[in-house]
This record gives sequence, structure tokens and C-alpha cells, in this order.
Amino acid sequence: MILIADGGSTKVDWIAINKNKEEEFRIQTLGLNPAVVSKQELHNRIINMFELINIKDAVKEIHFYGAGCGTPKPTAVLQLILEKIFVNAKVYVAEDMLAAVYAASGKKPAVVCILGTGSNSCYFDGKNMQMLVPSLGYILMDEASGNYFGKKLIVDYYYNKMPKGIALEFANQFNLDADYIKRNIYKEVNPNMYLASFAKFMFDYKDDKYIKKVIKKGFQKFFKYRVLPFGVSKDTPVYFIGSIAYYFRDILEEISNTNNLELTDVIQRPIDNLLAYHKNKM
Repeated sequence: MILIADGGSTKVDWIAINKNKEEEFRIQTLGLNPAVVSKQELHNRIINMFELINIKDAVKEIHFYGAGCGTPKPTAVLQLILEKIFVNAKVYVAEDMLAAVYAASGKKPAVVCILGTGSNSCYFDGKNMQMLVPSLGYILMDEASGNYFGKKLIVDYYYNKMPKGIALEFANQFNLDADYIKRNIYKEVNPNMYLASFAKFMFDYKDDKYIKKVIKKGFQKFFKYRVLPFGVSKDTPVYFIGSIAYYFRDILEEISNTNNLELTDVIQRPIDNLLAYHKNKM
């Protein structure tokens, strides 16, 4: 049995396949970002999923691609947890950016970007990923991600920069008590996921002038820091992965064109493409 997992900060998509390349099952667990979630919570989120524990001794390989797995220490933490649970398995842990590359361009050169709960980008030359800078996560980076937009909406609401009609709707949908917000950001598990939950508001009001402006400015910031420095031409394929890119594709295409680049494709969830990639390698 082989497990393939595409892990964001909010959720992880798992697929189990047998030696005949047949799919056994697919499930979702909560996010397993080792840069944000504690060791104990990571462990609990895995062992509380019956489908995974039921086959743990039969699993021979795990290919886990996850948010927060771009630097050695958190990657090692998650790898050790997986190895202790799936005792008969060879465990491979890599960053979610690599899964995005495999799912989007396969083995062809391209710029590949993630816009989900978090954000990232790379240039893939057909063999290796070239990263602009290491990701410093949801507080310092993650431009145009769900948590980036969540922070922007909260700040605009508190500074009265949000139009009154939109502000009223925003207040009706969320608990905006200051103490409640601060507790979720500074004391609870997954503050990045909490912040990203506010971005769902934009889906319902994406035709509003204020919301469009927020999205466009966020996307332009992402291109400025995460795409344009690669110096690629319009002929270079550009792929985006994740829900933010998927639901605001029209605005993303507009910003791409503004920057003289052409959006090749947007993939909401890369797990199926990732499955095909690994089947081809078996």
C-alpha cells in the first residue's frame, strides 16, 4: 500500500493505492503544517483518522507534500511522527511546492505558484526548483494568500476603511470581538487557518468594488515579490494552485496580463494530478 498526501495548512488530501495502481480510498484530515501545529496535535490528527490507522501496518511508502515542510527542522518533526505511526513504511516528506510542480508542469519548465491558506512560488527548470527566498510564513510573507486577505479584512474593518454596507455584512458573519480575535491569533492552534477563514467572505462579495480592489492589490503584490523577479518571458507557462487562485481566476488572469504574463492553468486541488504523477513512476 502506498499513501500519497497533499497537505495544506487547512487540510490534507490523502489517497491510498495498492501495488496494482488501484485506488483503495481517499480521505481528508485537518492540516498538518509542522511549522505551526504542535507535535502532539500533529500526532493526534493522524491517529484519529480511522481509515489511516486501519491500514498503518500495510503501508510500505508514504509520499507527503506539505505546507511548512520547506525547511529541515519542521520537516524532520513530521517525518518522525509518520515513521512512528507507519512502522513498515519508507516515508518521504517534501514541501507542498514540489507537489504543485508535479501536479502542474510535470517535468516541463514553468513558474508554479500556490495561493491557498498560504502562498509561495518557484521556477521549475524541468529538473530543479528555484526559490526566490525561503518562506517565512503567515506573519511575515504569504502575500495574496487566504490568511493575508483575512488580516487585510480585519484591519480594514477596525480602521473603518471598509465601506459601511460591506462592514455590516462582515460583522454579521464573524465574531469580531477584539479579545476573541486576539485569542484565536495568539493562543489557539492554527492561527493562519483562522485568519484564512475570513477570506471566504470575499467569495460572496467578489463583485463588490472594495473587495475587487483588495484582491487586485494583493495579487499585484504577489506578482511583484513572487513572480516577476524570476524574469521569465510571456512564453513561460505560469500555473497557480489553490482555492484563492481558483475562485478568483478572472482577477488573477487580469493581473497576469497586466504584468505581460499569460496564466496557463489554475488547479484547485492538485491531488489527482499528483496521483497520476506517482502512478507513472510505479
